[in-house]
Amino acid sequence: MSLNTPPCFKAYDIRGKVPDELNPELARKIGRSFSAVFKPRKVAVGHDIRLSSPELTRALIQGLLESGVDVLNLGLCGTEEIYHAAFSLESEGVDGGIVVTASHNPADYNGMKFVTVGARPVTGDSGLKKIAELIVRGELPPHADSVGSEVFAKDKTAYIEHLLGYVNKDELAPLKVVVNNGNGSAAPVVDLLEKELPFKFVKAFHEPDGTFPNGVPNPLLPEKREETARLVREHNADMGVAWDGDFDRCFFWDEKGDFIEGYYVVALLALELLNQNPGGKILHDPRLIWNTRELVTAAGGIPVMAQTGHAFIKERMRQEDAVYGGEMSAHHYFRSFGYCDSGMIPWLLVASLLSRKQVTLSSLVMECRASYPVSGEINTVVEDPDAVIERIEKIFQAGEKDYTDGLSVSFPEYRFNIRKSNTEPLLRLNVESRGNQKLVHEKTVELLQIINS
Repeated sequence: MSLNTPPCFKAYDIRGKVPDELNPELARKIGRSFSAVFKPRKVAVGHDIRLSSPELTRALIQGLLESGVDVLNLGLCGTEEIYHAAFSLESEGVDGGIVVTASHNPADYNGMKFVTVGARPVTGDSGLKKIAELIVRGELPPHADSVGSEVFAKDKTAYIEHLLGYVNKDELAPLKVVVNNGNGSAAPVVDLLEKELPFKFVKAFHEPDGTFPNGVPNPLLPEKREETARLVREHNADMGVAWDGDFDRCFFWDEKGDFIEGYYVVALLALELLNQNPGGKILHDPRLIWNTRELVTAAGGIPVMAQTGHAFIKERMRQEDAVYGGEMSAHHYFRSFGYCDSGMIPWLLVASLLSRKQVTLSSLVMECRASYPVSGEINTVVEDPDAVIERIEKIFQAGEKDYTDGLSVSFPEYRFNIRKSNTEPLLRLNVESRGNQKLVHEKTVELLQIINS
């Protein structure tokens, strides 16, 4: 993006402080510019629970309507509800989607995520830069001769029915599930699913509240992890589930209240999807791979490694016609969901798995944890990330290299991946081994000393 680009325009979406970096005036221009670049007929629009979201959404819609574009207004919703509308309502003329959300960013931030026809993501290279350029240059087209029309979505029935299609209700056990909405946008969907499922929900911070009275919904923060863990233990629940603000990611706790790394969830979901689609292709990111690749291969599936990041994963999934793609960061993508990520489908599949096998969640991941222990992702601020990666590559030159995303180096007993953040001067490190937690610790310490030296 150029120097003059508004600072809220990022590589994959829009995110910025309100009102300094993102405000109604800019939102309206974004609506007009999106219309000029993609020429949609009808755009699905919705927003998260943030206090600034309704006003920004109203301005965005105004920009679309002025451009002659029709709008389907979903109101308060999750990011994946916009995806669902974009791929499921193509026959009804919907050929784009915009959600106003800043997910797990601080309360004074907001943003937007965009998709085009069939829920294909819009990134810097596929249109965001062009949207920004039109705004910066003042080259927005004049108002259309006829204004677009706005209709409001009646309810969430079609989306809920789609979600329920991933489970066989007759097979489901009466599980007790802690659901932590973090005062975000997931609660209305959970309440609708509750009417259709035999589960007993223990609801935490369930009331959607844009003031975030209990802190921003980011389940990866240590204090947030602990609150879900405590509730699982307190209520003797079968599992815990928590979401970020726009619920495109979900996080799991087993029946003991232990947090489950997203890496191990990828393999669980891969096996469940292969059970339904024998011999299918499974995408995974390069940060941690052994557990996923070996379990998928053993189950008759084909593992495919793809670059980290939702735009790369979605594009590659379409190329490979993969049934499922998983990132250790808790983004889970499904072919039958327009190749998009969902925070609702994963926990439904895990609940289905627990019901069918009549086992505990800890027992399902225990073997994976023991066979492939991991360091967890460790972020370090460095001045010159490229120089550090170059130094590490020289020191570990005897290992097998892969450059799909950053640098991966494999030895017979351990491997690691080190990659730059797309948005910050950070290096992200992940280490895994074959059944040797002590080795993971030793190599993590060794690599961190090199990074910090």
